[in-house]
Amino acid sequence: MGAAVVLGLTACSTGQTSSSGAGPASVAPVTGKVSLTYLQKQGDQQYFIDEANGAKAKAAELGVDLKVVNLGSDANKTVSEVQSAIAQKTNGLIVVVPDPAVGPQVVQTARDAKVALLTSDDQVCTNSPTPANCDKANLVPRIGFSGQQMGTEVGKRAAEDFKKAGWNAADTRVISASKQDVTVCGDRVKAAKEAFNIGAGASVQTIDVATDNTPTGAQDKVAATITANPGVKHWVVWGCNDENVQGGVTALQNAGVGPDNIIGVGLGAYLACKDWGPGAPSGMKASLFINGSDIGALAVQTMYDNLKNGKPMPAEAFAPTTMVDASTWQSAGVKCS
Repeated sequence: MGAAVVLGLTACSTGQTSSSGAGPASVAPVTGKVSLTYLQKQGDQQYFIDEANGAKAKAAELGVDLKVVNLGSDANKTVSEVQSAIAQKTNGLIVVVPDPAVGPQVVQTARDAKVALLTSDDQVCTNSPTPANCDKANLVPRIGFSGQQMGTEVGKRAAEDFKKAGWNAADTRVISASKQDVTVCGDRVKAAKEAFNIGAGASVQTIDVATDNTPTGAQDKVAATITANPGVKHWVVWGCNDENVQGGVTALQNAGVGPDNIIGVGLGAYLACKDWGPGAPSGMKASLFINGSDIGALAVQTMYDNLKNGKPMPAEAFAPTTMVDASTWQSAGVKCS
């Protein structure tokens, strides 16, 4: 099932326009060739590789000079690379921050240099290290996916599979795994829980597991959760991304829980598809396909339209999503990492 707001590769807002001081209102229009810098966290992750490729393809189409930088998980590198890009006369910065705490410093640096700023995927606040506590007027314009809509789709699918399995709520637990200081993660897992509770027709206890959003990090934390809950027979797993769910499913299978007793619903599909390729039974039952290529292209288009044509950046713009499983992931165009 797709998200309600579908933009394809042209910018379209959610009904809001950017009125935060974070926008590029004071940035002069570009008359010559546009130069952009795309700074990404976890640039070796398949989703962000796809995002970079989408951005590069759109930049080539528009005649934009684009540089993509992998920040890894280094918050300090974010600031130094922003400064470096400005020194190299970039016209606009598109940023996926490894840590939202560096957001205000990134915003101030861009403002001082009169360089346009746009975020993709994760939110950034102009005056707070915690976007969740930020007034909407102080959020930097963002291109991404709707966390609430994505979480709702995940929760609905998990509920459908739970009902089909006929499990007893008393000996079932839900693992909700995510990096808890990332606003979009909170939006996703909260919506998943709400949708699951509505659709499951039963009250199943949810265990919130704090992770670093990596497969190994999630695996370690979920393993400890399994040990602390020895009487549980059935497990439902969702999280902020495919990494959390893959890590959770792996931990369960390593603990001797069979695939028939696991309902894992991922978010991304770029790791979930690995479990489906061999055709063997898996605890990963489905995943919401989010195409990073769409986000990268839309971010470049949005920044270009602003710098060349003066078109205001939307406060938020969303790209489409699709739920896939072992029988549909290939036809949906999922790329396995």
